[in-house]
Amino acid sequence: MNALISIFPVILLFVLMLGFKVKSHVSALITLAVTVALALWAAPATGITPATAAESIWGTVGFAIVEGVLKAFFPILIIILMAIFSYNVLVESKQIEVIKDQFTSFTDDKGTLVLMMVWGFGGLLEGMAGFGTAVAIPAAILIGLGFKPMFSALVALLGNTVATGFGAVGVPVTTLCNEVSAGGAASAETIREISSFVIVQLSPLFFIIPFIILTLTDRKAVWRNITLSLWTGGVSLAVQYVCARWLGAETPAILGSIASIAAIAVYAKLFAPKKKTSDKKARRYTAAETFRAWSVYIFILVLILVTGALCPPVEKFLKSNLVTTISLPYIDSTFRFGWLSNAGLWLFVGSVAGGLVQGLGWRRLLAVLARTTVNLRFTTVTIVSLIALASVMNHSGMISAIAIGLVAVSGSFYPFFAPLIGAIGTFVTGSDTSSNILFGKLQASVAGQLGMSGQTSALGVTGSESNWLAASNTTGATGGKMISPQSIAIATAACDMEGKDDTILRKAIPYALLYILIAGTIVILGS
Repeated sequence: MNALISIFPVILLFVLMLGFKVKSHVSALITLAVTVALALWAAPATGITPATAAESIWGTVGFAIVEGVLKAFFPILIIILMAIFSYNVLVESKQIEVIKDQFTSFTDDKGTLVLMMVWGFGGLLEGMAGFGTAVAIPAAILIGLGFKPMFSALVALLGNTVATGFGAVGVPVTTLCNEVSAGGAASAETIREISSFVIVQLSPLFFIIPFIILTLTDRKAVWRNITLSLWTGGVSLAVQYVCARWLGAETPAILGSIASIAAIAVYAKLFAPKKKTSDKKARRYTAAETFRAWSVYIFILVLILVTGALCPPVEKFLKSNLVTTISLPYIDSTFRFGWLSNAGLWLFVGSVAGGLVQGLGWRRLLAVLARTTVNLRFTTVTIVSLIALASVMNHSGMISAIAIGLVAVSGSFYPFFAPLIGAIGTFVTGSDTSSNILFGKLQASVAGQLGMSGQTSALGVTGSESNWLAASNTTGATGGKMISPQSIAIATAACDMEGKDDTILRKAIPYALLYILIAGTIVILGS
């Protein structure tokens, strides 16, 4: 009974969004209200809440909501806002067209070009901005190059998987780490450990997804498909693992995608058919023009590296100065936010600096920021509501009750199903971050119920057993991204395929199931 009461908010969210097609921000608000009601009255009646005094219950729920709101704005929503702002600056300055042109001018080999678009450039967009840009932009470019809409939508969805765990400068993984850490603030070592676990769990998919994309493009070029997927996947995997293990969650998708772009370019230079000459020669850009087009991303990348683990003295100084600390009674929690050490600040600085280089004045930059903020109003409501309800479920004892129920049903086989939980979260909410908010704490609680409290050498990577299972939520969530209604809606809009959502979903489901099956196998092997 405790588990059924506790899981009701999750089921309600699913039913509202999928069954009744209620918009995500409305569904999240309704679910938050129901969660609060359950925490105040139904949960204590069944003994879920440890403290049963009325004052303690109201205090617990009230400050859990406060904690959720604080965690939503600082830093999650700030990073999301600034990540999308960085992309919108490129659109406003029209330098995104230069970047597109550079990507599409180096080869006539369709497989190489498609992989560059959806895996390389798409991964970079996901790492820098996320939230749909990595599906919409590559798919639209492919259609402009003459590829069929259905094909363009499908490969864009396939490409927007592995990188999403570290999208928007690592928000999903850093959110997960904070959810499973005591006090809601993860240490740098915890972030690096869980980040590296995510990469290990995804490792086979670094090769399989590029191979599928290449095969869908050209089934006859078997040898090309194998060699290019092994080469590109190997480079991506190596760079992302190094970034995750020694730098943290901010850079794996960004640097890994840049490395894969370079790897694909090298392959194209050596083996792919050269771009055919025509009467209208391809535009050649000078170094200055290239720097101008890429300046936003160059500045952001440099700032993130300099202020992060690459420069420990700078990182230590930023994390120890201008830090706001708020003690939250009743829930025994402390909220901390470093104004200088959060990635959102450096996204903003890099975007503004790049925008100025690209010829945008302060007035236009502020207009772009204001427009971006307004466009994110519904996302803001959704994220705040989801984090608040996850906090209420955690502090009221609901997460523990669900964990006990899941262990009772699946027993020692639970690690195999753990990525499926994360995939369901992304399928419903459309966001890897939201999935981690909903189920990250749950995965850690299940680990405790299963007695996974020691150290593990998971497939050669040593670390906490609990963190290994928590990482599986993001691993599965990246697969759920492929078939989430929100991602498919973005794909249909970008490809002008209104009303074809169900067709795209049917084509993507087999690949998503294979993805989640592989992830589950890796997780249980490493448990």
